[in-house]
Amino acid sequence: MKIKKYLKFWKYPRLVDERETLIEERDSLKDHLKSLNQEKQEMIREKNALYERLGQLSLTIPELQEISPKLLDISVIKNKSRQFRVQLDAEKEKLAPDNFGWYPYNTLTCFEILELLLTGKNRFLLELISENPIVDIGCADGDLAFFLESLGCKVQVVDYAPTNFNLMQGVKLLKTALSSSVEIHDVNLDSQFILPEKSYSLVIFLGILYHLKNPYYALETLAKSANYCLISTRVTKFNTVSNTANRVDLSAIPLAYLLDELEANNDSTNYWIFSNAGLRRILQRTGWEICDYITVGNTENSDPASRDGDERAYCLVKSRFYQD
Repeated sequence: MKIKKYLKFWKYPRLVDERETLIEERDSLKDHLKSLNQEKQEMIREKNALYERLGQLSLTIPELQEISPKLLDISVIKNKSRQFRVQLDAEKEKLAPDNFGWYPYNTLTCFEILELLLTGKNRFLLELISENPIVDIGCADGDLAFFLESLGCKVQVVDYAPTNFNLMQGVKLLKTALSSSVEIHDVNLDSQFILPEKSYSLVIFLGILYHLKNPYYALETLAKSANYCLISTRVTKFNTVSNTANRVDLSAIPLAYLLDELEANNDSTNYWIFSNAGLRRILQRTGWEICDYITVGNTENSDPASRDGDERAYCLVKSRFYQD
């Protein structure tokens, strides 16, 4: 067969010439693509160095905005979220639905913690976001998504109606009232789920991990679809409350404590409470690199279930699997 193939090209020399030309063009394109990738990596390094420098300078907000509209320090975003909260509360009061209640917690307070969490170039959170959308998983009434949309971001929300506080009626009503373009998706994260998009700039994954039966699958799936992820979850230093005989310090052991059905807040949807070492381990195993990490709450004497022993980890992580 190979002999016939070469005889065919010998018989038609024009085909030989065209084939050689195509091979040369292919090799040239490969070299050009390699060069572009090298230039891109160099530009990313220069950009990161610039942001590090900007973080050290005392520039005013207008000066930063003149450089780039997305150059908002997280402290500025926090203040904007407070202003947006006032507007959103007024809208909710005006809507006053009589067939369901609003989610009772202020999800926009996460920016108070993010101001403490983010360092260096990561403080310019919006600059981490490309043209690909953000997805807020476990969105409650969508407050966070609607706020980010007000900053010019393309946002989707993902939640599961049967476990959402008001069966996702709140986020749907607000979308209509605000004439929002936020996309709403009903997805069961305890299934072998697939996200609505193949590629996201950022996943917001706050207060969700300990509600999942299979956190490993969820984190690994997100790492294949998103460049960055903001995560918060409850963590524990000890296996039980203080003054008990069988108390063990778990902080340096990479494990997760499985809650009994109603052990924490009488909520059967609470499952895995990681130690700090356990959370870091599962992030590493599922394809994430930790950029910034802090814990808040009872950081000295935390346990898996009690109200007084509540400790939360917040982190910004970057995927090792993501390909735009």
